[in-house]
Amino acid sequence: MCRIFGHFDSQATVHELKTVAALQRHGGPDAQYITTGDTWGLGNNRLAIMDLDGGDQPYVLDGIVVVFNGEIYNHHELRRMLTARGHRFPDLCDGSILPALYAEYGTAFTEHLDGMYAVAVVDLRGEPKLVLATDDMGMKPLYYHWNAAERHLYFASELPALLSFRAVQARAWEPGLDAYLATKTPFSEQTMFDGIRVLPPAATAEVTRGSGLRIRVRDTSVPPADAGPEEAAERVRELLRHEVHRLTRADVPVCAITSGGLDSSLVTALAAERVGELHSFNIAYRGTWPADERGFAQEVASRHGTRHHQVEIDPADFPDLLSDVVWHLGQPNADPITLSTYALFRAVHQAGFKVAVTGDAADELFGGYDRIKAALKAGAGHDWVPAYVRALAAVPRERRLGLYSDDYRHFITAHGTAEDHLAQALTSSPHDRLTAITEVEIGRRLPAYHLRRVDHLSMASSVEVRLPFCQPALVRYARSLPAALKVEGDQVKKVLYAAAGGLLPDSVLNRPKQPFTLPITAMLCDGQRLMEFARDMLAPARLRRHGRLDPDAVQALLRTQSTTPTDASALAVWSLLIHELWLDQFHAATPRNRHEVLA
Repeated sequence: MCRIFGHFDSQATVHELKTVAALQRHGGPDAQYITTGDTWGLGNNRLAIMDLDGGDQPYVLDGIVVVFNGEIYNHHELRRMLTARGHRFPDLCDGSILPALYAEYGTAFTEHLDGMYAVAVVDLRGEPKLVLATDDMGMKPLYYHWNAAERHLYFASELPALLSFRAVQARAWEPGLDAYLATKTPFSEQTMFDGIRVLPPAATAEVTRGSGLRIRVRDTSVPPADAGPEEAAERVRELLRHEVHRLTRADVPVCAITSGGLDSSLVTALAAERVGELHSFNIAYRGTWPADERGFAQEVASRHGTRHHQVEIDPADFPDLLSDVVWHLGQPNADPITLSTYALFRAVHQAGFKVAVTGDAADELFGGYDRIKAALKAGAGHDWVPAYVRALAAVPRERRLGLYSDDYRHFITAHGTAEDHLAQALTSSPHDRLTAITEVEIGRRLPAYHLRRVDHLSMASSVEVRLPFCQPALVRYARSLPAALKVEGDQVKKVLYAAAGGLLPDSVLNRPKQPFTLPITAMLCDGQRLMEFARDMLAPARLRRHGRLDPDAVQALLRTQSTTPTDASALAVWSLLIHELWLDQFHAATPRNRHEVLA
C-alpha cells in the first residue's frame, strides 16, 4: 500500500516532488522514492504490507516505469504466468509484476488485475506516454490536474499533495457549495476545486503530447442471474468467505472493524475463521449518547473469540480533531462519521496494526438504504426520483437556497442545482429502476462519498483498509441479482441477512438498522463544546468573507438548533461547519463576483 504522485510532459522541481511526497508521508511512512526524466517525474510513499524487505519503487522494465498504490490479490498467479513467459522478478511484492504485465498486455493490463489499485506507468519505448489506471470500484483515488492548452498533467493520491505542485491552484469550484449540500460531497469525477478532477472507477487514462488526455472507462456491467433465495444466499456467503479469507493474508498483523451492524459483524465472523486471535475494534463516545452500538459489537466479539478493543473518544475533543479530518479529506464530506472514522483508525494504528478489514459497501451492493427501499416500493408510474434524490442531501433544497446569499442563489438557480442534474440522469436512464439506482449508488456515490473517506482517513494513520464487499467477484454477483432478493417490502439486504444466518447473534440479525455515525443532534446543543465551536466558525464576520452564505439565515439556523434541535437542523449546522473549515484551510477569504461568472 502506498501513496503515488507525479507529472507528465511538464516541469516540476525535485523540491516540488519532495514536498508532494512529504504531504502524503502519513500514507506511506516506510520508504520514499522519486524518479525523474526531462519532462516527467514519478514518486511514491510506501506502507510496507507485503514482502517487507522488497517492494522498492519505481518498478522498471525496458523503458517501462511504474509506481503503484494498493494491493493486487492475485499477484501470485500473475507472477507464475509471467515467469512462464520469461520474466524475472526482484522480489515477491505484489506490485513488482506490473511492468511485465504492462509489457505483455499494454493498457489492457488492468483486465488481469484483481484487487484495489491506482497505477501510474510512464512508457518510454516510443513516443513518451503516461498511463493511469484505477480499480473497478474506485477504492484507491487518484486526483489530477490537466492543462489542455499546455498538455501538462499532474496527479497525486491526495488533494493537499496535488495542490503543492506550483502549477496546480486551489480555486474553489463555484457550484461546489450547492453540490456539497445537495449530495454531502461532489459525486463522480468532480471535486470542490476548479480544474482538479478524480479519475473515475474502472478507468484507464492515456496522455501523450500528440493525443492529449484520453480516458476510457472499462465495462463493468453484468448480465442478470437466475437464482433462488437459498442458492443466492449460499453463493453470497461462499464468495464473501473466500474474499475475507484472502484479504486477511498479509506480512503484517490484520484486524477487523466491528461496528455491531450486520455488514462489519459478518466480515468479523468470517475473518475470525482464518485469523488466530483476531483483534476487533469498535468506536464509541464518552458519556451516554443515543444509538450506542458497543453492546452489539461486544456480542459479536465474544461469540467469535476476538480480542476486542473498545475505543472511546471524548466529544469535548471533537473541535480539535475536525481540522485534521478536513485536511486529510481535502474537500468537505458532510457525514459526521468522518470524525469517528479518523479517530478509530488512529486507535488501530496506535494498537500496532497496519491492515484492517471492514464491511463497507454492503449497503450499496445489496440495497441497504431506506431511500432504495422507498424507491422500489413506489408503485409503477409513481415519480420516485424526487424523493430518492432528496434523501441524498445534507440540507434539503428549500432550506439550502434560503441559506445562500442573494448572488449565490441567483448563480445556482441560473445553472441548475446538483440535485436537478442527478434527477435528470435518473429520469433519462434506459435501465430498470434498481439498475438505475445502483448506477448512482455504486458508480457515483460510493467512490466519492464513501470509499475516498475510508481511504483518506485510514491512511492518515498509516492503516490499509481492505474491503471484501468491493471485490470484483462479489460485486459482479451482487449486481446480477434481481431486486426481490435484495429488497422485499420493508426488508433490506434480504439475501445478505440470509447469508449471515447461523454466523451472528440473533440480537445483531434482528436489531433495527441504524447508521454507524456520530450523534450530532445531541452533541450540537447548548453547553456542548461542539455547539460553541460551530457558533464561532459560523459567525457572521467569517461568512461574509466568502460571500456564498447569508449570515442572518445561518444565525437563524443556529437558533433553531439551540431551541428545538432536530436531526435535520443538526446536519445542516454540521455541514456548514465542515465547509467553513475547508474554506479556512484551502482558500483565501476573497468573495468572487458571481455576476462576472454569469456574464
